[in-house]
Amino acid sequence: MRNYKTQMEAAKKRIITPEMRLVAEKEYTDPEKIRESVASGTVAIPCNIRHTSISAEGIGTGLRTKINVNLGISGDCKNYETEMKKVDMALKFGAEAIMDLSNYGKTNTFRRELIAKSPAMIGTVPMYDAIGYLEKDLLEITAEDFLRVVRAHAEEGVDFMTIHAGINRRAVEAFMREGRKMNIVSRGGSLLFAWMMMTGNENPFYEHYDEVLEILREYDVTISLGDALRPGCIDDSTDAGQISELIELGALTERAWAKDVQVMVEGPGHMAMNEIEANMKLQKRICHNAPFYVLGPLVTDIAPGYDHITSAIGGAIAAANGADFLCYVTPAEHLRLPDLSDVKEGIVASRIAAHAADIAKGIPHARERDNAMAQARHKVDWEEMFSLAIDGEKAREYFESTPPSDRHTCSMCGKMCAVRTTNMILEGKKVEFCTEK
Repeated sequence: MRNYKTQMEAAKKRIITPEMRLVAEKEYTDPEKIRESVASGTVAIPCNIRHTSISAEGIGTGLRTKINVNLGISGDCKNYETEMKKVDMALKFGAEAIMDLSNYGKTNTFRRELIAKSPAMIGTVPMYDAIGYLEKDLLEITAEDFLRVVRAHAEEGVDFMTIHAGINRRAVEAFMREGRKMNIVSRGGSLLFAWMMMTGNENPFYEHYDEVLEILREYDVTISLGDALRPGCIDDSTDAGQISELIELGALTERAWAKDVQVMVEGPGHMAMNEIEANMKLQKRICHNAPFYVLGPLVTDIAPGYDHITSAIGGAIAAANGADFLCYVTPAEHLRLPDLSDVKEGIVASRIAAHAADIAKGIPHARERDNAMAQARHKVDWEEMFSLAIDGEKAREYFESTPPSDRHTCSMCGKMCAVRTTNMILEGKKVEFCTEK
């Protein structure tokens, strides 16, 4: 019989839950260490009590960097079958989380199917769903209505929710006073800002924060404190709006922990490379070492069509300096809803960034696969290389598209392959290139 509401409550009671044991096994560490980290808030295990298909993962200090895949329908693209194929793609490449960002019509059917089949944790942004779910225009929605949507998502089995509770009147004042090139680029943040300005009311998620926490606690939903004022271009990074909201998020983090609700904090955004390290340290300090979830950061603004690369560069730097969770970005970012190919490119880029950061952070066993790949390359064992690659299918396609005459090489170097030459010499063999005339 479960005598705790949340993973954090269990951890504080010195109970090691089945989810903590599974996370410890995946991370090659001691369950007691995971329990201590969950109790302190430095690790979160998003795991709704109603998500029975989940394979629990930990997010936070000392653990592997996790990645999230965004998907969901919009008013212009309402193909549920296509979105489910994206889910399959995310699971195939080992994404630890999937966020359903559907913002059109009655989305709960798709979400329930997603939760029923997915071993990955599921996240949502209730604010996105509010208009479609409630069938009301923005100005007609009340604070109580917003809470209804939060409860509905929790009851369906969502593991973590992005809730933009930090954009309160103080943060808005800082944003308005400072001014920005790109203003607000967070979809949820912009909707809340609009609602606040049109109604004259305080942010309902901030004003009724305790009620939000009670709902989340009931189902053990992790709150992902959204950064409504994240920078949408590199010129807006680390400004008064971003930092003022971050200060609010730090206070909200402690309030959630006091109610045993697990927390993640979301971060930028667009940001020059030289600012990333400082931002990661600042966030960790102000938000009491809560797990940090970043979108990118995107390190330049001039690469539409290639923003999976700009994001992977920033994500690798961010994760190497303390970020715990990377939200993927696809080549379609800023342009359109991503298709299946875009999703794959985004996942792979994010997975590369996360893995590269884990090597830099010295995460246990992070180098093992790389060392195995080096050994396979030393032996020129193509099948082993394909099996170890993040995307073995693409690697095989490239190799087979221009096959070498000698499979101990590739078509780039042919018989002049450095590995082949060195291996032959060390094996006492004679290297010849002109035997065929």
